[in-house]
Amino acid sequence: MTRVALVTGAARGIGAATVRALEADGWSVLAVDRAADDPRLPYAMGSATELEALRSPTVLPWMADGTDPGALHAAVAEAERAFGGLDAVVAVAGVVAGGVPLWEQPQAEVDAVLAVDLHAVIALARAAVPALLRRPEPRQGRFLAVSSTAAVRGLPLLAAYCAAKAGVTGLVRALAVELGGTGVTANVVAPGSTDTAMLAETARLYGLPGAQDFSQQQPLGRLLRPAEVAAALVWLAGPHAAAVTGAVLPVDGGLAL
Repeated sequence: MTRVALVTGAARGIGAATVRALEADGWSVLAVDRAADDPRLPYAMGSATELEALRSPTVLPWMADGTDPGALHAAVAEAERAFGGLDAVVAVAGVVAGGVPLWEQPQAEVDAVLAVDLHAVIALARAAVPALLRRPEPRQGRFLAVSSTAAVRGLPLLAAYCAAKAGVTGLVRALAVELGGTGVTANVVAPGSTDTAMLAETARLYGLPGAQDFSQQQPLGRLLRPAEVAAALVWLAGPHAAAVTGAVLPVDGGLAL
């Protein structure tokens, strides 16, 4: 039976790398992305062109706003229709905003961060976990979410982002308990500074020349590559991680140390 995954935030960065890594590992993938800018945020989101570039015989691009529960239910239904079921869900979509103390940040930006980085993960779980449970026993379903080292470190001028990522960790740990005995596990991957458009925006918020300025914060001495985070997600999605649930796997170059 072909394994089927749904990945949000798929147009670029860690999301696109995860789609490609799952495809290389033999998965069929519904690659989901808003593929449009968010008027509440001052930087560009992934594009429809980037999302469409992922298309292949086993990857189906799907435009959907991850903060819209109805759109997520439709995406889950499409994965089941197109590929016959759903075995793994990977919540990668994320945004960043800040650069000022929380009490000075525009409310629209706070709302955007919480909506995309936390509420959308909750909505995805509500839409997708029933589909994972529709697979016949013995099933090996996976609910995976990308959090951040920001969940455990107080990053100045990014309070809303830190709060959202900490919320994702708490959410997934609770899901792991709720799913006990079903054959479906729930885990988090927490990246450090990864070479993505979102990190470039973070550098701008801090007034830094570019994302590379974050590389020396990590004992590894360099930025992570999106494919390195994707590799951890693919491992957690696979059969060798069947005994892992409720875990937070740091893929952070030692940033949290």
